[in-house]
Amino acid sequence: MNFEQFSQGSSFLHRADPRVKIINTAVLSLVIALCQNFATALAGLLIAILLTIAARLSPKQVLRRLLIVNSFNILLWLLLPLTYGGRPVIDFAGIGLSKPGLFLAALITIKANAIILIFISLLATSTVARLGHGLQKLHLSPRLCVLLLFSYRYITVIHQEYQRLQRAAKLRCFRPGTNLHTYKTYAHMLGMLLVKSWNRAARVQQAMALRGFSGRFYSLQELEMNRKDYLMLTGLLLGGMGLFLLEGALK
Repeated sequence: MNFEQFSQGSSFLHRADPRVKIINTAVLSLVIALCQNFATALAGLLIAILLTIAARLSPKQVLRRLLIVNSFNILLWLLLPLTYGGRPVIDFAGIGLSKPGLFLAALITIKANAIILIFISLLATSTVARLGHGLQKLHLSPRLCVLLLFSYRYITVIHQEYQRLQRAAKLRCFRPGTNLHTYKTYAHMLGMLLVKSWNRAARVQQAMALRGFSGRFYSLQELEMNRKDYLMLTGLLLGGMGLFLLEGALK
């Protein structure tokens, strides 16, 4: 499992200070999520697309992520026009599709794609370790930062352990099906995974305590903002303010 496919690159977004990217991501995603007008949502989507182009990411990988998100949006397009109410604009085989439902489904789709692209172009272009260090520098709770870094580190280990249990079950001729034996086998596998994770967590805690861990991670490379970081921070914050003002003007 690799969650850092987009973190390897040479664009200025890859080199930018993680604190700048975290702040801008929070501001832009919040403004876009709360907007209620198509113009604001489309402007946010345009900003997100420009950031994705600036990050010079693989279009194939980006489109794959967007397909996953839009697979959920399909459900909205199927349900909202039928259930939201309002004046129907399309009548097909006795089924009326409401205009407010179609409007809401389109608005949610635009906002979802814009927010995902912002997260990919800003946050995914940094490693989890740098993001954790940036959160510490922003004075977020140290416990949350440690939880983030440990979760990322050991989710791969837990996945590998689960794959080992799956291979062991296959070697014993286990074939999953819709029967009681399958349910019991998966329950035993999840139970073993929980026990092994607990034991590993206890060993890691003891190892960290022996190495003097005090609840805070330290980086070998100290974060230091330069002129480009300040320009990026100012530019994107102005972009977020522009979206906010546009939303207010259209109300």
